[in-house]
Amino acid sequence: MRRFSRFACIDWSGAVSEFPTGLALASIGHVGAPELIGPEKRWSRQAVLEWLVECADAQEDMLIGLDLSLGFPFLDHGSFFPEWRDSPADARALWALIDQLCTEDRHLAANSFLAHSEARRHFRHAKGDVGDLFEGGIGRLREVERHQRETKQANSWSCFNLVGAGQVGKSSLTGMRMMHRLGGRIPVWPFDPIPENGPVIIEIYTTMAARAAGLPANTSKIRDAATLTKALAAFGAEAPSLLHRLDDHATDALLTAAWMRSASQNAHLWTPELLTPDIAQREGWTFGVL
Repeated sequence: MRRFSRFACIDWSGAVSEFPTGLALASIGHVGAPELIGPEKRWSRQAVLEWLVECADAQEDMLIGLDLSLGFPFLDHGSFFPEWRDSPADARALWALIDQLCTEDRHLAANSFLAHSEARRHFRHAKGDVGDLFEGGIGRLREVERHQRETKQANSWSCFNLVGAGQVGKSSLTGMRMMHRLGGRIPVWPFDPIPENGPVIIEIYTTMAARAAGLPANTSKIRDAATLTKALAAFGAEAPSLLHRLDDHATDALLTAAWMRSASQNAHLWTPELLTPDIAQREGWTFGVL
């Protein structure tokens, strides 16, 4: 099992603006406290991409968690986008297609993809604006999301739903643009074999870290220092020495980085029973889901 020297969590955002309030990045070493990493201004998605390129060049043994979906549902219908002739064959081809259709969108946004005549058919865009191929209820789910909900490990949302505070579709689409532009510089589990050294990217779900720390499911967001300190202690981590922001995006990143340090030592989490090669290449998997 791979051992890492540092653990970083990126709390991601699909907001259209250049500097989304939802972006946050934190890291932690083998001991001590997690710390926020950040420029003088807030992060931009482009700046996060540049930071990842720097990580690739440095080849530090770092495990990097992205709070977004790295794939879309495929296995349920044998296609990401049924009835679309150009529907990609696997996740990396999906990333490439999204970036190709969004070259004019600034700040790694993905509005052009959602406006595409074929793509838009599969999404719930807003109340009263629902694509004819969007499936009822919460929408289509990846196998990992279906399993999370059935086993109550998490309460995942469909990437095809773009409505509500818990929607993850826009953040996943913008994240996939970033992953395509990263160009394979960093291996991504479970799409790639895990190398003996250097950085590795995984998909994470920050709510799982909050639940593992003992926070109730309905109050998993932390907005005060005392609750953060108590939650970090569950993973043997100290409280940060200095916090220049204390919103729930920053605390999500801090707590999840500490959780990753602990969870990455569980060999079972790297080999979930339901993760097949087909799922790994097309839909991906959320690290921590058994």
